[in-house]
Amino acid sequence: MLEEIVQSDGKQRYSFNEDRTKIRANQGHSVQVDVELSPAKPPEILYHGTAQQFAASIEAQGLLPEGRLYVHLSPNVETAEKVDRRHGEPVIYLVDVGQMHRDGHPFYLPANGVWLTKAVPARYLKKSEKWKEN
Repeated sequence: MLEEIVQSDGKQRYSFNEDRTKIRANQGHSVQVDVELSPAKPPEILYHGTAQQFAASIEAQGLLPEGRLYVHLSPNVETAEKVDRRHGEPVIYLVDVGQMHRDGHPFYLPANGVWLTKAVPARYLKKSEKWKEN
């Protein structure tokens, strides 16, 4: 049954540990847990989608995990847009994770391909308008 849950979940929310004796959520934890992720070198740019109503706060404070353990970053614009379209008109931020990483911020990549980090200071964010043209 657990094999089926891991394999059939369209958002790839779950994975097994190395010896397949434990199942875990890949992201979205709201309680302190050891997610057993090793730091990974991110690409130069990742994306974060949010609703327009949160843009002013993000531009002032950066991205914070709120009730989660990590901020979630998408590998492409399409995923970032899809993630937060459910909250209204999306705003997409380009995140300079390459510079963040060089500045000492760790990143993690669970099995589902959503990049994780503890927070993103506002100086690493750039609001994108160009994605709407595509």
